[in-house]
Amino acid sequence: MSAQTTEVLGADAAGVARAVDLLRAGAIVALPTETVYGLAADASNAAAVARIYDAKGRPSFNPLIVHVSGLSMAQQLVEVPRAALDLMARFWPGPLTLVLPLRREAPVASLVTAGLDTLAIRCPDHPVMQAVIESLGRPIAAPSANASGRISPTRPAHVLDSLAGRIPLLLDGGPTRAGVESTIVAVEGERIRLLRPGAIPAERLGVRLDAAEARIIAPGQLASHYAPAQPVRLAAVTAGADEFHIGFGAVAGDRSLSPSGDLTEAAAALFDVLHDAQASGRRGIAVAPVPEQGLGVAINDRLRRAAAPREAAR
Repeated sequence: MSAQTTEVLGADAAGVARAVDLLRAGAIVALPTETVYGLAADASNAAAVARIYDAKGRPSFNPLIVHVSGLSMAQQLVEVPRAALDLMARFWPGPLTLVLPLRREAPVASLVTAGLDTLAIRCPDHPVMQAVIESLGRPIAAPSANASGRISPTRPAHVLDSLAGRIPLLLDGGPTRAGVESTIVAVEGERIRLLRPGAIPAERLGVRLDAAEARIIAPGQLASHYAPAQPVRLAAVTAGADEFHIGFGAVAGDRSLSPSGDLTEAAAALFDVLHDAQASGRRGIAVAPVPEQGLGVAINDRLRRAAAPREAAR
């Protein structure tokens, strides 16, 4: 991505207004939360979410946490079973992320969920993030505001160390309170699994965790991950009669990730196009070559997982 000037503003009303203007325009901004600084985008805007991955240099499209103003906004996005309601009542707003079933018509870009039918959701306990969500009127996708693989940012200087020149705005809210990411649990009916330890110790949750799976589960670790039902063939300039052809650039295909060869557009479209290909009724899926550069690295990582032998997913 091309270098740009990163504006640093105070986390006051003027700074919030500027952040909201940028988010509405499809830009990304760094915002303080009570855990770490987040790199925020409008969760409904696929191109904006793709810019998060571009700025972070994220190696694969893992699911992102979506930040909401509270229960009402959460219920527009996910199904909320009783066990989740109880946890929300006790720990929201706060550093607890819940993975819940995604509503079919939820206004969330498929790139946020990495094509899954669940959504990681949290209500932050920070006045700046809450003010931005309220003013924007939409949920915000926000992983940590640092380059992929770097130490999580708890101060504005940490954000600038790795993202200066890669984002248009940072709101300076001073050091974060918790200094560690949120605790993540998956709620499946009455069953609760700990996916990531975090700012709320597991014992404070006061619920029974499934002993067999109370461990860290990182999305995207399997060689075959989120794969379509059909076999996937990569680097395909042409396709057979029984294949749905996903195009890119000069290769038109049945549907193109980006006719102009724009990698940000391709990233934003990736999961929607894969879903269309799966629903096509064709026996196979062929994918045009995508350059192994910039966001193309993450796109190809996802495509290789989709194309991996199904045995690897067992």
